[in-house]
Amino acid sequence: MTAVTQQELAGFDLAFEPAPAPQAHGGYEGARQLEQSLLAWNPADLAPDVAIGRAKRAADARAQDSIRNDAYLANGADILRDSIVGSHFRLNARPNFKVLGLSEAWAEAFQEEVESKFNLYAESPECWIDAQRRNTLTGLTRLAVAVHLAHGEALATAEWIREARRPYRTAVQMISPSRLSNPDGSPDSPRLRQGIELDRWGAPQAAHIRQAHPSEYWDQGAYTWRRVPWRKPWGRLQVLHILEQGMPGQNRGITQMVGALKEMRMTRKFRDVTLQQAVLAATYAASIESEMPPEAVHAALGGGTGFRDALNPWMAALSEYAAGAKGLNIDGVRIPHLFPGTKLKINQAGDPKGVGTSFEQSLLRHIAASLGVSYEQLSKDYSSTNYSSARAAAAETEKHMKARKKMVADRFASLIFRLWFEEAINRGEIKSLSPDAPNPYEGQNMDAYTACDWIGAHRGQIDELKETQAAALRIKYNLSTHEREVARLGEDYRDVLRQRGREQRLIEAEGLALDAATPGKAPNDIAGDTSTGTEE
Repeated sequence: MTAVTQQELAGFDLAFEPAPAPQAHGGYEGARQLEQSLLAWNPADLAPDVAIGRAKRAADARAQDSIRNDAYLANGADILRDSIVGSHFRLNARPNFKVLGLSEAWAEAFQEEVESKFNLYAESPECWIDAQRRNTLTGLTRLAVAVHLAHGEALATAEWIREARRPYRTAVQMISPSRLSNPDGSPDSPRLRQGIELDRWGAPQAAHIRQAHPSEYWDQGAYTWRRVPWRKPWGRLQVLHILEQGMPGQNRGITQMVGALKEMRMTRKFRDVTLQQAVLAATYAASIESEMPPEAVHAALGGGTGFRDALNPWMAALSEYAAGAKGLNIDGVRIPHLFPGTKLKINQAGDPKGVGTSFEQSLLRHIAASLGVSYEQLSKDYSSTNYSSARAAAAETEKHMKARKKMVADRFASLIFRLWFEEAINRGEIKSLSPDAPNPYEGQNMDAYTACDWIGAHRGQIDELKETQAAALRIKYNLSTHEREVARLGEDYRDVLRQRGREQRLIEAEGLALDAATPGKAPNDIAGDTSTGTEE
C-alpha cells in the first residue's frame, strides 16, 4: 500500500480528529469531576453503619420533633398506623401441614384453636402481652409502626414475668431505639456496631441497651448498660429488632423521613412567617404617613422634652384639624381633608399569600412521598380530586402500605406469636397437637407451625358498589377467595360466614324473607352488574 501525501489529500474535505482521551468519569456524565454544576458535589462513599452512625441521632431527633409539632406529619403518622394496623390486628394462622406431614382437617382444627387462644390473650383488656400493661397486641403493633417511622427501626425484648394471675408468662417490653448503643459511648468495632454484637458472619448475637433514655439524666440507668443475648441457649428469641436493610451490612435503621426533613422544616417556617405577616398586616386598619422629617416635626412642636411630650401636641393638633375639616362628600362617600404634609393609607386585612398555594403544595408532596402516602391523604385536600385520580393514588398508597405491613407490622406480630406459641406447647395448652405430632424444635417445624397472616386495617372503598361488584366477580371467576376479599375489609371470613349462617337460621325461624339484591335485581345478578347498569 502506497503512502498518501498531504498534497494528495488537499483536494478532499476530510476532518481528522484525535482519539478521545480517557475520561475520569468513564461513560457517565453524572460522574464528571470538572462540570461546573457538579464541581462542589463530592459525597463520601461511606459504609452503611458509618453513614447512619454519623447522622442517626440528629435525623431521628428532627423526625420526632417534626411529628410532635407539625400537624401534617402527625397526620401522616396516624395514616400509617391506621392504614397498616387499623383498630384490630388479628391473627390468621396458616400452618404448613404439608411440611409437617399432617392432614388439612388437622390444620383447620389447629387453626381454630390457636387463633382463639392467642387472640384472647393478645387482645385482653388486661394487656397481659405488654410488660408495661398498657397495650394490647394491636396497640403494640401500632406503636412499633410509629417508632419505625421516626427511627427506621423498632426495638423490643421478650420478657418472662412470673405473676400468679398471669395466663401466660410471655410479655413484650417496647424499648426506644435511642437506648441501643455501645457501652460508655465506645466506638464501633468489627464485632460491635452501635450497640449490636455481631458474629463473624454479621449475625446479631447480643444487644447493649441503656437502662434509661439518654435524656433522663436524673436516672442512674442512663449511664449503665445491660447486655441482652439475642437468643436463649435453646433458641428462644430475646431481642425483637425490626429493621429493613437498605444496603448490605446495615445493622441500624434511620428514619424514612430523612430525605424530606429539610422540606418539612421549610414548610413549617413558611407557614409561620406567612401567617405572622398576615397577622401584622391586620393589626392596624389604617395609618397616617407624614412627609415631614422627625426632626422638623420635633422642632415645630417645641422639642426638648422627649418624644412623648412632643407627640401629644402633634396628635392633638392633628385630631383638631381633622375634626374641623369639612372634607368632600360624593354620592354619600366622605373623603377627609387631612393635615398638611400627611396622607392616609388604608391597610388591607391579612392575606396569607402562599399558604395553600402551589408552592406549599409542592413542599407537601415531598413530605407525602417520604411517608409513602398520597398528597390528598396527607393534606386532607380532595378539592381537585376525581374518582380516577383518587383510585390511582389509593392503589399506589396501598402498595406501600402492604409492603410496610409485611416488613414491619406482620414480622413484629409474628415474632410475638411465636414466643407465645412456644410457651403454649410447652405447657400443653394446644390440644390439637397429638403426642405423635412432629417435634416443633426439629428442622423448620416451628416455622411450619407458626406460619400465619395478619388481618389488619380495612383497605377503604371509594365507590362501595363498584368495588363490591369487582370483589364478587373475582370470587365468581376464581381469581380470588372469600378469605382474601373479606380480609380487605378487615374481617375474618370465617367469622363473617358463621354470623351469616346464624342470621339466616334466625330469618328462617322467624318466617322472614329478606332480599339482599339491589332494587330491581335478583341476588345472583349483583355480581354481573356494572357501573353502566348492564347485566352479565
